[in-house]
Formats: sequence, C-alpha cells, structure tokens
Amino acid sequence: MIVYQGTRHDFHVVCIYGRIQDVMDQAFKEHHLSGGTAGEVRAWTYSLPAVDHVLEIANVPDDASISIELQIPLTAKRIDFLISGYDDKGSDNVVIIELKQWSDCEPTPYPGIVNTYVGQANRNVAHPSYQAWSYAATIENFNEAYEKNELKLYPCAFLHNFPNANRFKLEGSMYREYIDEAPLFLKDDRDKLAAFISKFIKTSDQGRAIFGIENGKIRPSKALQDTLGSMLKGNQEFVLLDDQKVAFERILSLAREAVRDQKKRTIIVQGGPGTGKSVVAINLLVSAIREGLTAAYVTKNAAPRNVYFEELRKEKLKSSYVRNLFLGSGKFVDSPANAYNLLICDEAHRLNAKSGIFQNLGENQIKEIIHASLVNVFFLDEDQIVTTKDIGSQDEIRKWAEKEKSELIAGKDFVLSSQFRCNGSDAYLAFVDNLLDIRKTAHPTLEGLDFDFRVYDDLCLMREDLRKLNGNNKARMLAGYCYDWVSKNNLSAYDINIGNFHAQWNFSSTSTWAIDPDSFEQVGCIHTCQGLEFDHVGVIVGKDLLFRDGRVVTDCRVRAKTDQSLKGIKSMADKSIADRIIRDTYKVLLTRGQKCCWVYFEDPALREYVKSLIK
Repeated sequence: MIVYQGTRHDFHVVCIYGRIQDVMDQAFKEHHLSGGTAGEVRAWTYSLPAVDHVLEIANVPDDASISIELQIPLTAKRIDFLISGYDDKGSDNVVIIELKQWSDCEPTPYPGIVNTYVGQANRNVAHPSYQAWSYAATIENFNEAYEKNELKLYPCAFLHNFPNANRFKLEGSMYREYIDEAPLFLKDDRDKLAAFISKFIKTSDQGRAIFGIENGKIRPSKALQDTLGSMLKGNQEFVLLDDQKVAFERILSLAREAVRDQKKRTIIVQGGPGTGKSVVAINLLVSAIREGLTAAYVTKNAAPRNVYFEELRKEKLKSSYVRNLFLGSGKFVDSPANAYNLLICDEAHRLNAKSGIFQNLGENQIKEIIHASLVNVFFLDEDQIVTTKDIGSQDEIRKWAEKEKSELIAGKDFVLSSQFRCNGSDAYLAFVDNLLDIRKTAHPTLEGLDFDFRVYDDLCLMREDLRKLNGNNKARMLAGYCYDWVSKNNLSAYDINIGNFHAQWNFSSTSTWAIDPDSFEQVGCIHTCQGLEFDHVGVIVGKDLLFRDGRVVTDCRVRAKTDQSLKGIKSMADKSIADRIIRDTYKVLLTRGQKCCWVYFEDPALREYVKSLIK
C-alpha cells in the first residue's frame, strides 16, 4: 500500500503552493488510516518541502515517480519517501529516504540506538541510518524482484533540521556500519543528498520499480521455525526493526552488565500477537551463545519446542545440545541459584504455579526461573491467557523478582508494538480486540483493512479453498475447543461434525502437527498453535462464542469435556476467568495467519453480525 503516489512535477506543485499537508491528510482518509496527528502534520508541512528543495537541486526529471508512506509488505512499517528511476547504466533504482525533524539527540552505548525527544518524551530509538537500512533490507527479504536483480535499493536518512555542530552525536564509531549502508544527510548537506539522488535517478522509469515493490511477487514468508537452524549458525534471517532493535540491544547490554557485576535483573517485555516477541527472543539466544553466555530459551508450550527441535534435527545439531537450549518452564524446580547467565522465557503468560505431570512439584515457575538465572527475560501478553492454570502477569513477575532480590526492569524500551503478522495490519488486530470485547478500539469494522479476512457460510468450502493455498504446507485449520477428542481412542471417529463437514483433531501420534506434511486434514487447537504462525489459517469458532442482544458473549458450558483449559472453574469464586479464557483463545486463533484468516462461526447470529462489519 502507498498512501501518496505521483510524479516529481505533481509533488513539486503541491509543495510550492503549500498544499502538501492537505493532500496527505486526504490520502490518509482515503486509505482509512488514522493520520493527521500533530507530529505527522509537522512532517508533511516541513519535511516534505525540504525534500522537494533537494529534488530541485538534483534536477530530478519531472516525470520521475515519487511515493510517500509505502507500507513494507507483511509489516505495519511505512517508508517515508521513495523516488525511482534509471541511472546512466540503465539500472532501475529506488532511493529510500528516512525523514527526521530532529534538531538534537544523544548517542547511547547501544549499537544502532540513539536517544531523542519523540512522542512527548525522551526515548531510545533506532538510529536514522539503521532505520533506513533495516527497512530496505526487509523489502529485499520479501521481494523477488530484488533477488532477480530487477531493481536496486539505496537507503539514506535526511535530518533537515539537524545542525552540523551536533553531527558528532550521530556519527560515532558504533554507528559507522549503518551509515556506510545508509548515508546520513543533515541540515547543511542538501547538496550532498542531491548528488546522492542524482547518481541513481537520471531518467524516469514510469514508476516501474516502486510498482515492483508494492505489487511484485512476495517470496514465501519466513516463519521462525523454518529459519531457526540458520540463525543458530550465525546467519541473520530477520532484520530487527525499530522497537525490536531497541529491546534487543538493551537486553543484551543488561545481560553483559550482569555478568560483570553479578547483580540479578528481571526484564519484562510486553507485546501483542505478531509483534515479534519470539523473533527477538531467539535472536537474544543466538547472540548470547555466541558471546559465551550460559543461556536457554524457555517456554511452557510444548508445541513450539517440539517444532523447533524437529527443525534443528535437520541441521544435524546434537540432540542433547538442542534440548539444553530449548527448555520447558518446569525444568527449574531444583535448579541452583544463578545456574544460567540468561533465561529467555517466551509466552510467559502461560507459566504455571506448579510443575510436573501431576502439577505437584515446586512452588512457582516464575520464582524458579528468576532463582535459576542471573538475568531473566519474560516476554508477556496478558491477553493470551488461555487456561485456568496460567498465572503469568506483570504483578506476579514483580512479586517474585522482589523476593529473589532481582532488579525489575520494564518500561517503554521493552514494549513491542509494531505488527509483523496479519499482513502487518495493526488495524486488524484492533478489530479483533474490538470484536471479542477485549478492549474497545478505533476499528469496530473491517472497512479499509488491508488483510484477507473472510466469513464463510459453508465450512466444507472454506476447507477446500484453504487446501488450494497449502502448496508449501503453510495452511492450517484451527478451532475453539468445543469438540470432544473421541478420535484419541477411536482412530476412525471424527471429532468435529458440523453439517457435511467432518474432521479430526490433530494427531495424538505427533508433537509437530504444525510442520508435518500430512497435517492439513487435521484441525489444530490452541495448545498446538500458540507460539507458532502460518501463512493461511481457517478458524472454526464454536458455540462458546455467541451474539446475543447486541453483544458478543461467551458460554463455557459447551466447551469439550476433554478440554482441560477450564479445569477447576466450578470451584473458583471468580467465574469471569472462563469468559476471559474463551475470548483470549479466539484472539490467539484469529491472529496466527500472516496472509489470511478465514472464519466459520457456528452461531448463525454471530456469523451474520461479523459479516455486517465487513465493508
């Protein structure tokens, strides 16, 4: 998606007549985007005319193609400014310009991170050159046109208010590698930026290159489970963007510091579905191991651990080595104090109090993880608690950190907010939250959302349509736990019977349903998909979610007898936990897809209600 697109001449006209901010505001509205904040209006009013002046100096052709706010495929990130054209050799090039209004900043000890005043506070943010380079690198990872050498990207950063006297704050040695990749131009560097642009843009390509970025064939999306082996070998499979980069560098720095001073630290990282919690976690694991730290990745969920282990077996890594890297949350009951330098706990909201098969070991998994490690990182989303045994919360982590005399670290540097799933649609996530009444948002309908969400009347048709997308084994069907698992004891029986649709739950004979080549015919549940992602998902919403009297309500009575998620609910004083678990479960299921989510609602009233929200 491109918010604004036109020729160099069109752009120049709206800039010199002082209309660019009005044009951008209208473009945002036409794309159903929430724009027009004070910061954005300032950027449109001052940053874009500054670029226009540079393009004049560069003598860019009037018919050269310009794009503003291009969304990077499969992410929520947008690139400020792009211009495309041919150079003297006939190569099709795109110059990417990251624009900043900054007039000052401070260097930090963290690679690729500076501190400046943004969002009404001083914050650690990605260095402009790192940001420009990382956006270009992400496009290169996604777009087949780049791989075929059909276009070339040249990122740079332009800080049109930043004085030369403060240049040293942005050009320290720790930033040099990023500036080499994406040159940095300040207030007095307009001639240099013009020379940079004119080197690559001599004649118009009629928008061919930018069209290739926006509409070109997208490579098969990377899933973490597919790239784990390569990452453990030191290869960079995922480029960390913005808040991911800040969290990663801060945590790694804190781990090094703790090894030096031997003081315990507990870090809370918050992030919703698709914000890259697991990607940051695995990158931390890989970097810690390469630096010689004793580290492990911890998760209560067996499904991702089993998938990771199976994928790493293909890399011919020793089984014992892999199993010691990826641990269950109950492994620390008897662990000595600070046996690990770093424990990285993913899906921390799923932690339990007790451990063991019979839930009779230990005191509290959060306490035991903190006790066992010098530094522990808890990746948390309190809207993904899906059983009555899940105890992971900020308050619980704070309590045990204090008791274990571990310094608690949280805050704005440790919040992941950008969306990297559901086609990068923050608005779709907001729609899901609104639909499930988890929180009211600005997106009660699906109008204008750039994500393939469909409601089916025919469940058999949904399965057949989804099957057509399963060529690379990245499509799966999921369902709420409203259907008894009878096939566990009777292999010929179907568990889910809805009209002419019949299916079994995922095989009991495999722990890697998410990647098994013959798993499409089986339906996955919350326990086999949480922590994992797919290209395409079809979700069956059972009768535990209904539409009555103008509201989406829950009914825990129809949950399967074989489901343990609501075990003990009858004896609990607070019965509202059942309502929360059902809503959180469907939030997880509806956010597993990178490219599409298709849904069948068993409740006809809910089906028609959601249809009415699609425009």
